[in-house]
Amino acid sequence: MNMKRRLTGFVCAACLLLTGCTTAQDTSAPSAVTEGSGLRVTGEMSLSYADQFSVKYCEGGYAIIEIRDGQRFLLVPEGKDVPADVQDMTVLRQPLEQIYVAASSAVDLFDGIGALDSVKMTSTKDWSLPAVQDALASGKMQYVGKYSAPDYEQLLSAKCGLAIESTMIYHTPETKEQLESLGIPVLVERSSYESHPLGRMEWLRLYGLLLGRQTEADAYFAQQSEKFQKVASLSTDAEQRPTVAFFYISPNGYVNVRKPGDYISAMIDLAGGTYCLTAEDLDVEENALSTMNIQMESFYALAKDADILIYNATINGELTDLDQMLGMDSMLADFKAVKEGKVWCTEQDMFQQTTGGADMICDLYSIFHEDGEDLTFLHRLQ
Repeated sequence: MNMKRRLTGFVCAACLLLTGCTTAQDTSAPSAVTEGSGLRVTGEMSLSYADQFSVKYCEGGYAIIEIRDGQRFLLVPEGKDVPADVQDMTVLRQPLEQIYVAASSAVDLFDGIGALDSVKMTSTKDWSLPAVQDALASGKMQYVGKYSAPDYEQLLSAKCGLAIESTMIYHTPETKEQLESLGIPVLVERSSYESHPLGRMEWLRLYGLLLGRQTEADAYFAQQSEKFQKVASLSTDAEQRPTVAFFYISPNGYVNVRKPGDYISAMIDLAGGTYCLTAEDLDVEENALSTMNIQMESFYALAKDADILIYNATINGELTDLDQMLGMDSMLADFKAVKEGKVWCTEQDMFQQTTGGADMICDLYSIFHEDGEDLTFLHRLQ
């Protein structure tokens, strides 16, 4: 099934659907001069779910972008001068071209707003997204090496105008420093730190701003948000919320589960389910990882009575039938969900398709409370 929702035909209508997404400058707000730069702030981007970035609009089409970890950028419109004193802000001059995206989850956001052609380089080889596969096959996008050791000569020869990295780059700070020393500005995106699943998707509005596609980005986000709002408006009594386990089995026999509170468990909650593994059950360690491995015996004790099992096929490959899963460990045959035929499997492109947050929540609602038909990211194992 084609998961993309193209922009044609809904741009104007979608802009009206989500008033919280408006990017109109709030002229009623008091203007302010920013730290000696001489720019007057006239408004800010109104965000619905994201809290890891913010945007202030300034006179003359300039914009100040702040990332939650302290990164600050000044977006300078094409043909405009850079202010004399930009303080600690990294200057991004439009048009931003020849973009290198090492944060794989961000690539689909560019595709969602019709701007995949702006992404010329990537640090990921294996893609399940057809549009990215096509771009790599045709040479429109190039693989330039692992994020921690990119081909700097290739980036320079391509005249890379911006590098978008995930927070993994902080494990190899010398790579970030080298990019910046070559004159390539680096933006470290933090969409994975968003507490709300749609907050991850809302980063496409930032990329729309960078590329001069803010209208398209706002329209796309409004359309996706409307899908979520329809599900969120459906009340679910506590006793009607099924218990759900989301997992996969590693080659060495461990069960990999999501930590409670991560965005997958949040999706389950927003869709009217209850993630059956608690932090107390798992003795969760405080680290940046969203998953952890446990023994099958522990998983059996915690999830054998779960109403629904969802197998995460994005790591070791998609499953087509229940026997494939049961062949991984015979203990699974005793699970309540297996006996009742309530086992589902994800499609392989679920995690790379960051724009699919609303569709995934709708899928989950369908398997929790409806017939589980016409799904985007899930299929039943029989």
